[in-house]
Amino acid sequence: MNNLLPPDAELAAIDRELAQLDARRVYLLGRREWLLRQRIPLPWAPPAASGQPVEASGPSAQNVLLALGAVLLAVAALAFTLVSWGSLGIAGRSAVLAVVTAAALGTPALLLRRGLRSTAESVGAVGLLLTVLDAYALYAVVLPDTDGTAYAAGAAAVLAAAWAGYGSALPQLRIPLPAALLAAQLPLPLAALAAEAGPLELGWALLATAALDTALAVLVAGARPAWIPAAAWGAGALLTGISESVVAGSAADALAPAALLAAVAALGVAAAWREPRASAAALAGALAGVAALGGTARPGLDPGWAVVVYLSVALPLPAAVRVTALPASVRRGLTLAGAGVASLAALWGLAAALPPLAARLRVLEEVWAVTTPPVERYGAGAAVSVALLLTAGAAWWLARMFPSRPEPGVLAVVLGWAGLFTAPVLLGFPVAAALGAQLAVTAAAGALALRATSPGGIAAAAGAAAGAGSGPIDGRAGVAQAPALLAPSHVGIAAGVCALVGALNASLAALDGRTATFAVFGLLGVGCAAGAAYGAAPRWARYGAAALAVGYAVALAAALSAVLDLAVSWWALPVLAVAAAVAAAGPRLGLVREPAEAGAVAAGVLAVLLAVPDPPVLALVLALAGVVCTGAAVRADRRALGWAAWALFAAAAWVRLASAGVSVPEAYTLPVTVPALAVGLLRRRKDPAASSWTAYGPGLAATLLPSLVAAWGDPHWLRPLLLGLAALAVTLAGAQRRLQAPLLLGGATLAAVALHELAPYVVQVVGALPRWLPPALAGLLLLTVGATYEKRLRDARRLRTAFGRLG
Repeated sequence: MNNLLPPDAELAAIDRELAQLDARRVYLLGRREWLLRQRIPLPWAPPAASGQPVEASGPSAQNVLLALGAVLLAVAALAFTLVSWGSLGIAGRSAVLAVVTAAALGTPALLLRRGLRSTAESVGAVGLLLTVLDAYALYAVVLPDTDGTAYAAGAAAVLAAAWAGYGSALPQLRIPLPAALLAAQLPLPLAALAAEAGPLELGWALLATAALDTALAVLVAGARPAWIPAAAWGAGALLTGISESVVAGSAADALAPAALLAAVAALGVAAAWREPRASAAALAGALAGVAALGGTARPGLDPGWAVVVYLSVALPLPAAVRVTALPASVRRGLTLAGAGVASLAALWGLAAALPPLAARLRVLEEVWAVTTPPVERYGAGAAVSVALLLTAGAAWWLARMFPSRPEPGVLAVVLGWAGLFTAPVLLGFPVAAALGAQLAVTAAAGALALRATSPGGIAAAAGAAAGAGSGPIDGRAGVAQAPALLAPSHVGIAAGVCALVGALNASLAALDGRTATFAVFGLLGVGCAAGAAYGAAPRWARYGAAALAVGYAVALAAALSAVLDLAVSWWALPVLAVAAAVAAAGPRLGLVREPAEAGAVAAGVLAVLLAVPDPPVLALVLALAGVVCTGAAVRADRRALGWAAWALFAAAAWVRLASAGVSVPEAYTLPVTVPALAVGLLRRRKDPAASSWTAYGPGLAATLLPSLVAAWGDPHWLRPLLLGLAALAVTLAGAQRRLQAPLLLGGATLAAVALHELAPYVVQVVGALPRWLPPALAGLLLLTVGATYEKRLRDARRLRTAFGRLG
């Protein structure tokens, strides 16, 4: 508490400081009260405590109140006009409305000078509403016999002009000018309705309104909202013109709609010319131009050729993309319009071409019946083909203009193929001529798929050729390895898909006659084989061609069997011969070896399925299939087929025994099992690392599996007993010697025999139990397994590890 000042001096200083603090506190409290009054002007609203959020700020609450006040005044004015009007005379009525309207329109100017903008907006809105009531009052009192629609058109024009002048005089107000814009939309359409105008006259009224809106949006700064009604009225005029053009019965009748559409086109292009972001206007204008020119030529034409006319008019439009003198918005709109019309024409063409091709599926109901009549030529056939080819040409031109975009090229290939492939059918060509033309188109699409590659794939191929030299591929000299690496382009993929669809459709058509079947299948098979051998083709194309070549060879084998009147089960032998031929070719197939062998496997499966109804034939087919797999397994890279060969041989033996009615299969299997086990034992002694599955698996399975099948159908007890004892012995031997094959095969057989013997008793016990007990036991089992899930999982892993250590 020591201080350098004397006590009296320090006391005086403290008093002065306290006085200054009191004065500052009084000032701050007064300022706080004033600020609270400014923030919450309502006398009944308590001031917000410090830190308490305010429900509504001052300006927002003020706007709500002003809006409510304006609504109440408007309601009062309406009530006065509609209800209390009759109690006053003409002079009184005019005086009241004139005074109130003048006051409502003049007050905003005074309020704006005092900075009360929100209040001025509310009062001004009431004034605008009063002008509408003035117009209604004038109609009700002075002009009651005037046509209501015509008077509304004139009143809307006067109000639009008056509101525009009012908004220009008071630019601070935001309501008058948009209100004037809305009112300006009504005069011309209402005038057309009042004059009982037809659709075309109404369309002209809509177009004139759209033109005024467009001029306002382009010429007046800040009038961008006028684009909205301009677009709406312009669309209405466009639709009106198109609807009238479509129903025109003659070229003379189509001239009037064409004039309207031409005006719409001029307005749309002019709007896009002035406004860089109005490409939609150019789009609408271009569509109107197409409809105008095509509509004059449409009367008297078939619907198909009318589509061609519209398409011919629209196709030059995408060329605008290269006319640099046009603004970007105009170029974009014209291009989109041409592309849109071409897309619609292409969809129409595809929809018209699909039914005749899909009708060929009826051939499957009766093959080689020669019942499919030639498609009758109809008027739209040539038009469909012309439309598809025209759109294909346009798409190809776009692909040349924009090489970086894959879509135009793909569309060109698909549409061109569709137009050429369906033309013979749509034009009613004879069956032979139609099939010949379609095979030529399919061959052209396949050739394009084999030769079309992407620039990236070409570069990769060049790099691979430079690094690897010109070594042979596929075991054939003179074929470079690099082209096989070519990456597929989108055009190539599209051409490949088209070739596949065309081949399948032509194959369906060929099934109607025997000669056509052999001719078409043979030509397609040879073509696919040639494509698979073409070394410069992309890998995916060669794979697909190889698989199709095997498929057509199988189809020819089946057709040959049918011609020879063989039973369906014997068809399996020629089909299996195709698989054997592919397997024999082996490494000579080169790059396409894998897809060809996959087709051979499918052919083998088909052969087995064909032979299923006849067990002796099935046994023969299984044995021959085993021979094929054995021959293929001789090669080092196909050793795994040895297991398939063993399985096929075993299955062939079992099927043959079953088909012969043998009831004691052990008499035939044991002579095979004993030597097989002896050979396996010698193999294990010579090579202890050899798997028990290789040494003992075939021999054990040769007896255990047929005996197990026989035991399940044997009602006596001797066979299951002997089989169970043998399986137990095999299981114990496998456990003692730690061998997988005896342990697993013997244990599975023993479990199956036990299940067979216990099944009748289990059924009796289950039938005697209450119905609620099995679900309860199942629930308890699930709960137990769930509670010990982790332990069971560890046990399963240990079991798998232990089993893996067996020989």
